[in-house]
Amino acid sequence: MKDFFSRLSAFTLTSWLDFYIKNYKKITLIVTALFLGIILLLGWISARSVRNVVVDEFNQQQLVLARHAASQIENSLNVLKREISLLGLSPSIQYYELVWMVGRMRITFSTIKDEGCLEIRFIDNKNMKAHIMGDHGYSTGNLSPEEIDYLEWAKQEKNKGNILISDIVHMDYGNHQKKLIMKLISPVWQVSIDDAHPVAQNKFSGALIFFVDAAALTEKVAKGIQSGRTGYAWVIDRNGTFLYHYERDFIGKNAFEVRKGKMPSISFTRINEIQREMILTGKEGTSWYISGWHRGQEGETEKLIAYAPIHLNKEPGNLIWSVGVVAPISEVEGAIRGIQVRQVLLEIVGIFGVLCGGLFIMGLMLRWSSSLKQEVEEKTKELRKSEEQYRSLVEHAGDIIFTVNKEDKLSSMNRYGYNFFKKRPEEILGCNIIKLFLDECAELHITKIKEVFDANISTQLTCPVEVNGNKYWLSTNYNGLLDENGNVFSVLGIARDITERKKIEEQMYHTEKMAAVGTMAAGVAHEINNPLAIILGFTDLLLEKLPQDSEPYDLLKTIEKQGLHAKRIVGNLLSFARIKEYKEEEVDINENIETVLAVEGNAMKLNNIIIKRDMSESLPKVKGHVGELQQVFFNIINNAVAIMKRGGTLTVITKAIDGGQNVEIKISDTGSGIKKEYRTKIFDPLFTTKQVGEGTGLGLSITYSIVNKQGGTITFETKTKEESSETGTTFIIILPSIKSDE
Repeated sequence: MKDFFSRLSAFTLTSWLDFYIKNYKKITLIVTALFLGIILLLGWISARSVRNVVVDEFNQQQLVLARHAASQIENSLNVLKREISLLGLSPSIQYYELVWMVGRMRITFSTIKDEGCLEIRFIDNKNMKAHIMGDHGYSTGNLSPEEIDYLEWAKQEKNKGNILISDIVHMDYGNHQKKLIMKLISPVWQVSIDDAHPVAQNKFSGALIFFVDAAALTEKVAKGIQSGRTGYAWVIDRNGTFLYHYERDFIGKNAFEVRKGKMPSISFTRINEIQREMILTGKEGTSWYISGWHRGQEGETEKLIAYAPIHLNKEPGNLIWSVGVVAPISEVEGAIRGIQVRQVLLEIVGIFGVLCGGLFIMGLMLRWSSSLKQEVEEKTKELRKSEEQYRSLVEHAGDIIFTVNKEDKLSSMNRYGYNFFKKRPEEILGCNIIKLFLDECAELHITKIKEVFDANISTQLTCPVEVNGNKYWLSTNYNGLLDENGNVFSVLGIARDITERKKIEEQMYHTEKMAAVGTMAAGVAHEINNPLAIILGFTDLLLEKLPQDSEPYDLLKTIEKQGLHAKRIVGNLLSFARIKEYKEEEVDINENIETVLAVEGNAMKLNNIIIKRDMSESLPKVKGHVGELQQVFFNIINNAVAIMKRGGTLTVITKAIDGGQNVEIKISDTGSGIKKEYRTKIFDPLFTTKQVGEGTGLGLSITYSIVNKQGGTITFETKTKEESSETGTTFIIILPSIKSDE
């Protein structure tokens, strides 16, 4: 039996050998073809996968550029909205104070001219006239039917406080140039007060209209966008009109029509569907389409596109523009096409090499693998270089750019952000975002971020932050970053420092409030003066009739003392409210301060106060009134002495700044500092923290008025024991110096 199986096995092996020898050509051909097919299929799948990954990554980078451009354009529109609202709050506009109105319109126009504003118009409801401010200066004109319609819209009570944004229209503007004009319309009501109108009348005054060149507004941002080597950006409005395009003759034309008109032989069905169903409906995303040209070179071109919406307002049914960033797909495919061609050739050589010998094939495959690896590394370096360019764009941006994950932790931040918060990357990355913001608004940021994760919407928030004890204001835009499934995996935040703009707004508000309080103070002071004069007069008569050692005499002296105290308060009120005529002269700041220090010298010795001086000997002189400036320094130094009754240090520093154009005076004390709840009120008239009878509350308000009248500014920095171990307050006064040619 064993011998039988041995013979059977030998027969079977022999049969297979005979079969192979007879059919080896067919078997070799089939195996080779199968092997070649498998390798080619795997190579094709690998090349296709690499291409798709590179294309998707490139398009995601284009989407980041589109979002950033959309955010920048939205910020410019927000500036225009803010300026038209501030202009509408000016009493000179509301009450037709022509001289001041023209000046106020000129200031606003100079501020927003760079945002594409061509002119400002105030439609006067009283005289039915248009007051116009532009590059040509101030002029008036009759109302057009369209402006009458805007006036009717503005009159409606429900539109009070709203801003109407018109569609883009073609208009002849200056030398018969066609421009794409967008209009911002805001109602103006008499809700503010000034000297002439101490009580708001709450009547309708008219409407403000900003004429904005939409092409200039969008070009400022979109022109600098470049994707890859030759990619560019364009901006389109909700009606399909190009507001900006690299092809200059496209601007102002309908996208559906101008493409077909330029290249009728090419079908633009795909880009038209993307535009109609995605872009014009306010969606964002990425795709591709067929174009007929690129940067002046005509011919059928496959392009990648990323698009993001620009929200003109936040109401339902809001106006939407869109930013598109496009680049030829050939730029991406060119980076990998060489690898794919060499890969196929080497695969074929490898197959034929198998027929020549296994060792030769192995050596060839090793060499091929090494070459392929080197090529991939080179192309990877190129892709990394492109990535570095995009990273450089973010790192050198003038805004704080950061990302937040679903745990509300910071994933990344650009260099500007680290410098702004004065922190190192390891101190920020991985931390909860609430650590960056003040307690009162940290939860608002968390809520906004959650909205982006839940609904994939763009949102904006303006809140204060505190960095090293200094308060700043940030305007932050949040947008979602999508993964390959269209889900938000991270939130992109772009924050802009608007502290200076906030200071200007607060200063304007304070100036108008001071004017109103001054008017009220003058009236109250005059009403109190008359009965005070009668009280003091009769008191004096009674004193003459009574012996000095009597009890009634002492009571009348007390009445006289309190009456004189009240008279001094009234005098201070009148000094605050009255506009004095005085002669300006050249004033030596150092000499004035020394005079005040000499007056306060005895009080400072009694309170053990040390004086430190750092006063520039070559300090320029300023133009002003000696007495008023001495009053400014006296009020501040007197307050410092009062707060340091147990001893301390008074430091006075003077120096020239801004190349000698201004003089800076710093007066510092080591007192207890100003509490947070008092800091916004210290310049308000009649506000004081002193005991009854020790102060009138007019010192700093008069100081503020004098410095403001001199064309200067006064600010302060303060620390309490809750904020720092070194407490105290520093008042900073900046006055314009007298130039040499004066």
